[in-house]
Amino acid sequence: MRKDNPFLTVGGALCPDSKVILLSCAKHRGIKPLLQPEPYINPPIPHRNFSLHHCSGKQSLIGEYILLVKLNPGIDLSQFFKVTTRERSDLVTPVAIVLLSLFGVFFIYSAQYANNGHQWVNQIGYLALGAIIYTATALMDYRLWLKYAHYPYLAAVGMLALVLIPGIGTTHGMGARRWVDLGPVAFQPSELAKIAVLFATASILTGSRLGTLRDSLQTLIKLALAVGIPMLLIVFEPDLGSALAIAPMVFAMLFVSNLSLRFFAGALGAFVLLIGIVALDVWRYSSYVETNHLSYTRDTGTYEKHGLLPLKDYQRNRVLAFALPDKIDPMGIGWNSRQSLISVGSGGLTGKGWTEGTQAKLGYLPKSVAHNDFIFSVIAEEKGFLGSITVIALFGVVLWNGIRIAGLARDRFGQLLAIGVTVLAGVHVFVNIAMTIGIVPVKGIPLPFISYGGTFVLSCCLLQGLVQSVYRFRRDF
Repeated sequence: MRKDNPFLTVGGALCPDSKVILLSCAKHRGIKPLLQPEPYINPPIPHRNFSLHHCSGKQSLIGEYILLVKLNPGIDLSQFFKVTTRERSDLVTPVAIVLLSLFGVFFIYSAQYANNGHQWVNQIGYLALGAIIYTATALMDYRLWLKYAHYPYLAAVGMLALVLIPGIGTTHGMGARRWVDLGPVAFQPSELAKIAVLFATASILTGSRLGTLRDSLQTLIKLALAVGIPMLLIVFEPDLGSALAIAPMVFAMLFVSNLSLRFFAGALGAFVLLIGIVALDVWRYSSYVETNHLSYTRDTGTYEKHGLLPLKDYQRNRVLAFALPDKIDPMGIGWNSRQSLISVGSGGLTGKGWTEGTQAKLGYLPKSVAHNDFIFSVIAEEKGFLGSITVIALFGVVLWNGIRIAGLARDRFGQLLAIGVTVLAGVHVFVNIAMTIGIVPVKGIPLPFISYGGTFVLSCCLLQGLVQSVYRFRRDF
């Protein structure tokens, strides 16, 4: 490195002044420390201090570098990507993702076989674009997002606000205003919001010291605002499923940050209280409908102004259909759930065969949901117990490997990203499969890499690319 080269090297992750991203150099000779900063915002595991150094011309850079950023406002983006690192790429998760994606394409085709649907072709295009996003994200050092976490967050909040504006946000015939049309492409901002909340939460927790509730109060208030704003905007769409998927991710990241267990005890108590309030609200709704001789399906919206919670009547109907399926019209509200159970139960050990499932083919499992939210029902009917277990096992590999990579991470930010991505994926897998077999109420939560959907597929690829980046760059720390 030449003497006139205006780079500084840091043996940590990010300088406190946020102007220099580290060089992870090893075995420098004759390096003189310029200053000893405070503990860095992204400490390694375990936490330790690092010195800031200047490299002169005679010093050899034997170790690998992570990122180079000139000491000026301009940033050379070509320096953010590295094809080679000290650690080769992990192949376990990508192989599992490819196999899950193949399941998705084949069974989207099967679910629409009787209707001559062609959305499986679109899914191939989404997966191809997702592969590019996955690769780019994996080649980019994940610590870059520590400095720029506020950009995707502000973009997500802005997009969520746009969705609520009539004429900009669209329903696509689904009732809820959840999409923004960008020409021929429809974009779902709630998927971007999940990524933005992940970055914001990891950034806040990385730069904070957590301990007792009193010591952590300021951080928790800041985190509550950062997470609460996009969650409320998602609820207002309404998209309760996406909003609920964010909460376990944030709690998991708080847990690995060594927050006091008293917080989680209090959160559990609050959750139980919330469940009680929801149950009371749904009971009052049912009494209101019965007392006034109304219909659960035709008179939706009449109770909303009397509700204890800002829920829509169709959401209350879903809870009732789950808890008391015979009380509500089984041919309407509980139809999808019942037909899904029939699909899963009729598959037997090996299934009826690909494209031979009758539930989707004959329309009992509606074509509007068979290829996305209820795709697991199609797989279970046509490939039976063995096919279902194969899909679950592949997801188990992805989740296990995500937890393993989080344990291998050498800095707090990388650990939090890997845990957050893994828990978010786990919530989607559990809720979607549990929904199809009647364990939880029906929610619009798709199955990663298998359910049809452009924005969702792309967000899944980006999130898993982050985990790959944590694995690739962990030894460069």
